[in-house]
Amino acid sequence: MAIGNQIRTVFLLGLLTALLLWVGKLIGGTQGLFFGLIFAIIMNFGAYWFSDKLVLAVYRAKPVTEKQQPKLYKIVKEIAQEASIPMPKVYIVPGPIANAFATGRNYKHAAVAATEGILNLLNEHELKGVIAHEISHIKNRDTLIQAVAATIAGVISYIAMLARWSALFGVGGRDNEKGGSGLELLVLAVLTPILATLIQLAISRSREFLADASGAKILKDGKGLASALEKLESASKQI
Repeated sequence: MAIGNQIRTVFLLGLLTALLLWVGKLIGGTQGLFFGLIFAIIMNFGAYWFSDKLVLAVYRAKPVTEKQQPKLYKIVKEIAQEASIPMPKVYIVPGPIANAFATGRNYKHAAVAATEGILNLLNEHELKGVIAHEISHIKNRDTLIQAVAATIAGVISYIAMLARWSALFGVGGRDNEKGGSGLELLVLAVLTPILATLIQLAISRSREFLADASGAKILKDGKGLASALEKLESASKQI
């Protein structure tokens, strides 16, 4: 199952990148294909280096020490040891919404964040299940994979938006070596953002399944996560 998920992820990322390159070729011909490739490399590099900082900033996450959050810190430390990865930094996100996430480009720059809401909602057994799931994301390098997928999908959606304006005002309305026809631009504008989003969601779903299995394997118990998910679903409906 784990190998199947990994293969599926590689295939979907390749498909997403191919879609970006096709969009570049359609917009600007061979030259557009080249610039699409360069743009994909630049965006992936940016996602690799800065995605963790951006996510933590957006959520207003605050770093905490073992003294400030002894229970959470202890759980993260123990599970990281079981997973054979370095101790990630621990963050708290203010607010009542129950959530947790992992981020970071590699093991040495990883972080686990939990909201005040989830700490108040879950017992220790359930919290261990959730943290094991998030640390599995770090171990499986899912934070990097999903950042790359989101970046490429975002670029495709942005280009498609430009294509909509081009089709609307008649720009690129003739066939030539450098780009597509107005009809092709219209198809690009409507269909490619949907396709890119579907591929991105498929990648995310595949990595979530893998993190569930990996987390249960680390703890040798999946009941804590199952119970936590039931509580989280109930809490989200109330909010």
